[in-house]
Amino acid sequence: QAQVAESCGGSVQAGGSLRLSCAASGRTFDELYTGWFRQAPGKERGLVAAISRSGETTYYTDSVKGRFLIFRNKAKKTIDLQMNALTPEDTAVYYCAAHWTFYNDYIPKNRDEYGFWGQGTQVTVSS
Repeated sequence: QAQVAESCGGSVQAGGSLRLSCAASGRTFDELYTGWFRQAPGKERGLVAAISRSGETTYYTDSVKGRFLIFRNKAKKTIDLQMNALTPEDTAVYYCAAHWTFYNDYIPKNRDEYGFWGQGTQVTVSS
């Protein structure tokens, strides 16, 4: 089993930046693929970005490519999501999710393949 927890959501004006962090307990990120999902009011929860357990493979949904960066923060032992050039459309609750895997570069897009979920952190972008 593993647990993950998000931190560092908040409010920012359009064009600003935020960095979210996901910490794990029970397992290390060397054993887990990890994704950041988001859910806006009235919308489905969808995958925003993900990283393989090796850290070598990443995925981004089209709307965040070139603006968001998912990476392993080795100093903090977290998986961080650096969000730049934020727009009001990025406003949502952001969730960290993970699951263990034997495969170094596997990243599922289906949220059903993520068994460990954080509680979520609110990100609000004002215009």
